[in-house]
Amino acid sequence: MPQDPLKIETSSGSRPGTTIVRLAGPLTIANLFGFQDILRGIASPLTVIDLANVPYMDSAGLGSVLNFYVSSNKQGRKMAVAAPNQRITALIELTKVNTVLKVFPTVDAAEAEM
Repeated sequence: MPQDPLKIETSSGSRPGTTIVRLAGPLTIANLFGFQDILRGIASPLTVIDLANVPYMDSAGLGSVLNFYVSSNKQGRKMAVAAPNQRITALIELTKVNTVLKVFPTVDAAEAEM
């Protein structure tokens, strides 16, 4: 599973100024460089990273999400994570990243509350 490819799709959200980044596949050190390249190109006021189709994330993957959060925050932009599965939620809670990142059950909830 961690060696599977990561598919990344970006689209506009339901609100102006929102970018949705939909991931499909595991987010690991083996495939996060393309993910980071795409994130560097996003300058929207709000970015929601949709993890609904991410079965697994390692610490490097979580670190890349957190780095994007820090970068966005410094530039006055907002970022949220949506729809992590139970395994990823456990990683987020275990590492206490949930005290920093905004995590929502769905993309719609993230857009509505951010």
